[in-house]
Amino acid sequence: MVMIHIIIGTRAQLIKMAPVMKEFETRGINYNFIFLAQHKATMREIIAQFEIKNPDIVLGDFNKDITNVKDMVFWSIRVIIFSFIKRKMIFKNDKKGIVLIHGDAPPLFIGGLMAKFQGLKVAQIEAGLRSFNFLKPFPEELTRVITAKIGLIDIFFCQDKQSVHNVAEYNKTTYCTGQNTMLDSLRWAKKLYSKKKYHKFLDKRFAIVSLHRVETILKKNRLKQVTQEIQKISKRIKLIFILHPPTKAALKDQALYNSLENEPNCLLLPRQGFFEFNNFLTKAEFIITDGGSNQEECFYLGIPCLLFRNETERLEGLGENVVISSFNPTIIENFVLNYKSYRRQPIDDVFSPSRFIADQLKEYI
Repeated sequence: MVMIHIIIGTRAQLIKMAPVMKEFETRGINYNFIFLAQHKATMREIIAQFEIKNPDIVLGDFNKDITNVKDMVFWSIRVIIFSFIKRKMIFKNDKKGIVLIHGDAPPLFIGGLMAKFQGLKVAQIEAGLRSFNFLKPFPEELTRVITAKIGLIDIFFCQDKQSVHNVAEYNKTTYCTGQNTMLDSLRWAKKLYSKKKYHKFLDKRFAIVSLHRVETILKKNRLKQVTQEIQKISKRIKLIFILHPPTKAALKDQALYNSLENEPNCLLLPRQGFFEFNNFLTKAEFIITDGGSNQEECFYLGIPCLLFRNETERLEGLGENVVISSFNPTIIENFVLNYKSYRRQPIDDVFSPSRFIADQLKEYI
């Protein structure tokens, strides 16, 4: 039996692949949903909110999120060994289908190996992003380069012409979707906004802070600088700091958490679900983030975005509503003082990258 298999391990992968999965379900196309449980928290909630089916099989469930290097190594080895032994069961004895994997998190490499064990082709969604620096972002840049160079990817779905150019050397089947599937995810989130309202205090003027990257939170001097900048900004506008668990842990380890908690104009909140977070984002004056997905969301929504990074491999919003801070206090201050000038109209495009992807996979349906 020839079929489509979808491997997902992280929240970001699920959020961006959910519209593709919904497209298959709308067309009545069955697919095999393989969940590599790198992330556990909020995953069931996201599945329910997007109204897609539950996983057909779950691998690597440690009953917690895999966030540190030690756990990641052990988790990866366990998943690879189990998938090699049980590959026929995992892929329903399919030897001619295709495996879809999103992005550049570790499940890309692991899923690619799993597919090749079974003799299946692999399509990478959101392919071709490059920073040309193996340490930034880490491990994403290393993952996507190695996975492509050793031939684990057969089909690249790239979101722009630059990404297409970046994978041209591999001489593989390549498509340009024109937009990221995040656009479809935001459309679905917008539908939910009309049904529910979250957090009554959102009627006040505020900005969002969301930081989680390894290069931001694991360097003591960098995290200290970031904390000081956030405190300075909170003197001008109320900040809602969405704390990813590793970020909260790093702030506490470096004795910086209390300084933020004691700031009267800085509200610390736990990590939010995708739909809840976007309810914040659509109402925010601007966002301070180090996340590539947040950069994309802001581009599509027209929200001013200050990137706490030295560089980004994503083109969305650059020169328009996205400013790279380079951790320069002058750039940061200028953005905060003039953030309104960076607001843009939301992208109103009827094109659906998820529908385009499904159209190209007809031979595997």
